Amino acid sequence: QVQLVESGGGLVQPGGSLRLSCAASGSILGINAMGWYRQAPGKQREFVARILNGGSTNYADSVKGRFTISRDNAKNTVYLQMNSLKPEDTAVYYCNAEITITRFENRDYWGQGTQVTVSS
Repeated sequence: QVQLVESGGGLVQPGGSLRLSCAASGSILGINAMGWYRQAPGKQREFVARILNGGSTNYADSVKGRFTISRDNAKNTVYLQMNSLKPEDTAVYYCNAEITITRFENRDYWGQGTQVTVSS
């Protein structure tokens, strides 16, 4: 079974930075894409960033220029560097991965979530 383990969340002041990490482990033949989503209290879960196996990236408009997604393929790990954090970035951040389990089967997995709180 594949597991995604997230870390790096915490409390930070506005304008500060955090780096989230998500490590995938288990029966993994390959990782096609990894990304981050977030959900604030009382709000719908929203897309934040995604990186494909070829290295191309996509970002939500709200985080462009502030967040950077990257991967360490040797460690099956995705990172989200968050700079210039704003109170509206406060949310639970979830890691997502599309993983090749067998030669012709891909599956979507989610991490448990890590809390990011931006407050003075």
